[in-house]
Amino acid sequence: MKRTLLALSILFLPSLLLSQERIFLLEAEGIINPPMANYIVRGIERAEREGYPLIIQLDTPGGLMDSMRQIVKKMLTSQVPIIVYVAPSGSRAASAGVFITLASHIAVMAPGTHIGAAHPVELGEKKMDETMMKKVLNDAVAFIKTIAKERKRNEVWAEKAVRESSSITAEEALKLGVIDMVASTLEELLEKLNERRVPIEGQKVFLLKTKGAEVVKLKMTFRDRLLHTLSNPMIAYILLMLGIYGLFFELSNPGAIFPGVVGGICIILAFFAFQMLPVNYAGIALIILGIILLILEVKVHSYGLLSMGGIISLILGSLMLIESPAQYLRISLLVILPFVLVSAGFFLFALTMVIKAQRRRPITGKEGLIGQRGKALTDLVPTGKVEVLGEIWEAYSDEAIRAGEVVEVIGVEGLKVKVKRKEGE
Repeated sequence: MKRTLLALSILFLPSLLLSQERIFLLEAEGIINPPMANYIVRGIERAEREGYPLIIQLDTPGGLMDSMRQIVKKMLTSQVPIIVYVAPSGSRAASAGVFITLASHIAVMAPGTHIGAAHPVELGEKKMDETMMKKVLNDAVAFIKTIAKERKRNEVWAEKAVRESSSITAEEALKLGVIDMVASTLEELLEKLNERRVPIEGQKVFLLKTKGAEVVKLKMTFRDRLLHTLSNPMIAYILLMLGIYGLFFELSNPGAIFPGVVGGICIILAFFAFQMLPVNYAGIALIILGIILLILEVKVHSYGLLSMGGIISLILGSLMLIESPAQYLRISLLVILPFVLVSAGFFLFALTMVIKAQRRRPITGKEGLIGQRGKALTDLVPTGKVEVLGEIWEAYSDEAIRAGEVVEVIGVEGLKVKVKRKEGE
């Protein structure tokens, strides 16, 4: 009899997977890129291995389509419940974040957050024509509708988020059936999730036991954290500028070593970051040209024309460096202007020092003696000895000079100086 009941329960009732007093937490903040995708996918895999549910606390302006698809694909086949929690207040799930939120088993938002604006944007230098853009848009619409249907969410709004860049608040999302609940804090979320049954792959139901559960944070590895930081357009730009400065100082002072080593490392890291960003290489060319023009200003007297051209090239190159309509992929003027102004200020300061050095009166060698005053030690009729700068010189003059009179050096010929009487002294 017991065996019969057991068999019937297997055939007609879903099995229950019980999670005991533990839940994993990922903190996904920033652009969705390959390092972020690796971090989230590895977190899901660990949660599956240990059989615990996973919370992804999300705050993103969007990111790369390929990275987003990698995350969503893993979420849709997950063997444990995945809860996406858009938090804290002020956070957003925009662009790629919409797809990730809709792909979760349970979607939650904190008050004061918003979701939407998932219209695909062009990345890179190559512009898509109207036909290609339409294909990309339709593909994104089909993908998000598939996700919404799979998770039983609002397909109509999901399509509007892609086609019309629709964006809504947490309260509106709950009302429209885009998310499952609103929770102000993580503690409140755990309270609301407790005893909730979540259908997952394989006709199973996962019973959440989250009340008082231990929250285990899964942190990014050092490698992923480093790569994620480098892929920030601001960081990539700063590394490029530091690399150019380092190489410039090394070439200006051969053998210094340190500036060259640091500059080379920064340049390599910058170009590594650029391969994950929509870089316009005309922008890099303009930045390099700007630096060259500023360097030439020190060597060539252009009365400021080269400096002006260098500053303009630096500004234009910096603005063109990252070419994307997505705001989070562009370089802020608050980062560009300080670098441009510091660069211009440094080279103008160097130019000023060069001009002063050229105008400064020589103080050594033959040129340094001319104009110096001394005293005749003997009568000069026309030759004799004089003392100049504490040294005794053979001297001659075109006029008779008596011993003790003040003289001024007006020429140097070999080891003799030509002097004249300094009247009034």
